[in-house]
Amino acid sequence: MSTMKFCRECNNILYPKEDKDQKILLYACRNCDHQEVADNNCVYRNEVHHSVGEQTQILSDVAADPTLPRTKSVRCVKCQHGEAVFFQAASRGEEGMTLFFVCCNPNCNYRWRE
Repeated sequence: MSTMKFCRECNNILYPKEDKDQKILLYACRNCDHQEVADNNCVYRNEVHHSVGEQTQILSDVAADPTLPRTKSVRCVKCQHGEAVFFQAASRGEEGMTLFFVCCNPNCNYRWRE
């Protein structure tokens, strides 16, 4: 089971980052330069691909997930609802991570990138 780690410098969430030269897993802050070696060197990568029909169910599952962080400071770009779930993920064909938001309005569940 994984738990969230927080930066000792600025208290932001630490994200897993692979150091390919040393072949180790790090936790790194995106706000400052703080990094720390992970306790467990296992890297999990989800390679499951979903069809368009399944994507709708996945978005509503994400919006209802109580473990994901929520924000009321970003409005949905489609329906203007005032609450969204956010998470970071790698986009296919792009280097690095992208911040995604999923609208919490059950009639919308629109996903957009920041």
